[in-house]
Amino acid sequence: MVAIARRVLRENGFEPDLPAGIEDGVPAEDPVAGVKDLRDLPWSSIDNAESRDLDQIEVAERLANGNIRVMVGIADVDALAPRESPIDRYAATNTTTLYTGVAIFPMLPELLSTDRTSLLEGGDRLAVVTEMVVKADGMLDDDATRIYPARVRNQAKLVYERVGAWLEGQGSIFENKTIAGQLKLHDEAAQRLRTQRYARGALDFETIEARPVMRDGQVVDLVVSHKNRARQLVEDLMIAANGATARYLERAGFSSIRRVVRAPKRWDRIVELAGSYQYKLPIEPNAKALADFLAARRAADPMRFADLSLSVVKLLGPGNYELQKATDVDTGHFGLAVDDYTHSTAPNRRYPDLLTQRLLKACAAGAKQPYSDDELVDHAAHCTDRENAARKVERTMRKVAAAALLAPRIGDEFDGIVTGASEKGTFARLLYPPAEGRIVRGERGLDVGDKVRVKLLDTEPSKGFIDFARL
Repeated sequence: MVAIARRVLRENGFEPDLPAGIEDGVPAEDPVAGVKDLRDLPWSSIDNAESRDLDQIEVAERLANGNIRVMVGIADVDALAPRESPIDRYAATNTTTLYTGVAIFPMLPELLSTDRTSLLEGGDRLAVVTEMVVKADGMLDDDATRIYPARVRNQAKLVYERVGAWLEGQGSIFENKTIAGQLKLHDEAAQRLRTQRYARGALDFETIEARPVMRDGQVVDLVVSHKNRARQLVEDLMIAANGATARYLERAGFSSIRRVVRAPKRWDRIVELAGSYQYKLPIEPNAKALADFLAARRAADPMRFADLSLSVVKLLGPGNYELQKATDVDTGHFGLAVDDYTHSTAPNRRYPDLLTQRLLKACAAGAKQPYSDDELVDHAAHCTDRENAARKVERTMRKVAAAALLAPRIGDEFDGIVTGASEKGTFARLLYPPAEGRIVRGERGLDVGDKVRVKLLDTEPSKGFIDFARL
């Protein structure tokens, strides 16, 4: 399976192997001159249990007026992998860590991504801190936003499932009262931010992305990670940090690379899909109206909401990275209902975040913009291209795993939902196991969101091919 993953990476233009000697130029000691020492603050992180490439930690305090100051520490990758270093050049080629389900192909050498630039528990690390003030109404006080390099120490590496259960009143008490108090404060700030975004029309999805369960080199199951309150907490704080950094650069007159999701081109199909549930959407794209529809469907049929979410996500289409000059009109992110949005919170695994980090550090230091607008345009286009290719790799490897799992079940029948319909073919995802394949018989007339009953005709695990016939 790993050999298949390596082949798929190369077929999509990625280099799976880091060049020999790439780590030779990494300094033996962290460059700490001129950075704030914030190691004594009660920082914590929330991530998957197995994660080692930790990009962010958080700490918060309640202010006298009831506002909440949230500090998000982001791994300072630039400090150990400066521009044009061998590591930077390799990262700029692939632009992303690739998660194939059977192996991880990191954007950075593991000396950095799972050690020196990973904000693991108990270690002294360098970070770029975004300091935000969340007001009672969920708005950020942009005048209070501060960004600066610091030395930090993660006091607690927490796990989504345990924190989520605890916040929802179902888990065991945290013995560390300081960290428990911090989590409550982080959650309160996140709830403020979330309520404010949803009032503007942010879309609330529950999508299904299955990952393979491997045993002795074989795929034995496909499992899905579901949202919980801890995942939402981290999501809300990171969205806020990405918006705050975008506006920080804009106010300073810096250009940036924005994450842009425009109004969907297939809005007419979304309207039609809503109509199948006796819900009327406006003719023109409207995020608030779509958000209200999704909320209504989640309440009416929570068990099948993920299927609807998947259809709408497919119809919205992917986002792009684009140059945003400080004087330009903001394009915004349709799905998040925000005008200013960049990627800045995951520099260990996304190259656009590392580019943004360098812009932020230069801006905070009063230096000039480190990249020209033309360079940012080129980087944005390349990062968009590589992200699209990475999505194809991950989709292919999900199909490889699914095809291996389904190989003994040829001839079986399944319920599914159409996830793609174009000149490239018509595709459907099974409700269980959540495997996606192509409908090669009886596909005429199907469109995204349609429910189907299919028969498994054939699989080719080495290529990730799964063929269905519509019944």
